[in-house]
Amino acid sequence: MSKRVGSEGGSKGQTQGVRNERWASLSSDQRRLSAALALWPWRAPLLAFELDEAWGIDASVLESLFRLAAEAPGEAVDRSYLQAVAELRTAQLFASEVDPDTVELVQLETIDSLLTFGGWLDNPRSVEIERVVETTSGLANHLDGLVEGSLCSHPREQSHRQYLADRADKGSGQGYLATRNSVIESACHDALRSLPHEGPFDCDAGRELLVLCEGLGAEIVATLQWLRTTGH
Repeated sequence: MSKRVGSEGGSKGQTQGVRNERWASLSSDQRRLSAALALWPWRAPLLAFELDEAWGIDASVLESLFRLAAEAPGEAVDRSYLQAVAELRTAQLFASEVDPDTVELVQLETIDSLLTFGGWLDNPRSVEIERVVETTSGLANHLDGLVEGSLCSHPREQSHRQYLADRADKGSGQGYLATRNSVIESACHDALRSLPHEGPFDCDAGRELLVLCEGLGAEIVATLQWLRTTGH
């Protein structure tokens, strides 16, 4: 569908090392939940912008994939997810060559991550589910690079700089969106072991994680709108 975005930029080594250490300590179900949370911020940018009609994708199918990914692991949930993936794969997009703009690139990479999540459900391998986390992190870095390379000043540049200054220990030299993503990754890792197996995001801790993810999602949407306005 699209060219995969590079994962980490200049801070790749340090960020990847931290992620590998965290990943190694998680159970299979915890890795699954971690991937679901990594996907959640990208739900808003995927669905906030109209999908290209030529792709032939029903947005409700994408919505169901996000919802199912965030449900408690189980055979029925997995089966429903894979059925939705099978329906998605019939879309014209998968028989087409696409030259995406920035918004479409984010949409395509997010769709690909939803498919990767499904591929792991069908044949569980840790490397596949981890790729979801790496891809979403890479997208955040990619957007930061576009903002930093723009000739226009971002309207929230000062508040973003203050956020980075306040969290200098979290970002490892990353940009604004990537730092927010790293903060979420850290919060998810700290909370995963305390989430109940049934309804992991129905408890207070789970809802707080979703709020963090949705806050980042709103920032990504705003950034994409600004990038589109400024010609990216």
